[in-house]
Amino acid sequence: MLTFALIAVTVLVSWLAFERPALLNRLILWPPAIDRKHQYDRLITHGFIHADWSHLLFNMLTLYFFGRLIEGVIAQLIGPFGFLLFYLSAIVIAILPTYLRHRHDAQYRSLGASGAVSAVLFAFILLQPWALIYIPIPVPAFLYAIGYIAYSFWMDKRGGDHINHSAHLSGAIYGVLFMLLMEPRVGAIFLERLMRPSFG
Repeated sequence: MLTFALIAVTVLVSWLAFERPALLNRLILWPPAIDRKHQYDRLITHGFIHADWSHLLFNMLTLYFFGRLIEGVIAQLIGPFGFLLFYLSAIVIAILPTYLRHRHDAQYRSLGASGAVSAVLFAFILLQPWALIYIPIPVPAFLYAIGYIAYSFWMDKRGGDHINHSAHLSGAIYGVLFMLLMEPRVGAIFLERLMRPSFG
């Protein structure tokens, strides 16, 4: 499954980057390297490295729990490699607002799969709005989504915690839009399921 392959590659590359600072510095999103040196690959490679093991573990567990279902759905819609296209494009789309905002900021750096993982999570929420998400108490997915968006928006405006909340927001929006673009009926299905609570 592509979900497992993405997890394996991300764990491997992150681990190598933990051990080799030069590799991390080459893969991380550093806007001037893109703007001046045209290293556009950084728009993707930053999504395969992480700040530490806890950062990596959180993202990969989230991808594991929600990615498998979304991979199956997307495979039915656009083919077996559709999920890979979705995930890689989500890495890029989620980071674009950040890149544009900090395009000339030599002090700014960003890394992690959070933007793409947010896209996967919100694609799942669109399909299963009443699924329970444990944080650690069980919360219906659509309520979690509301809180997640509100918190990410607030923290993005506030700043100061060294977390790229803008990528979380962009990824979440992209996850929803991608699913609606691939299958417009998903919107009606979401509303129908939302009106019929089910925790099974």
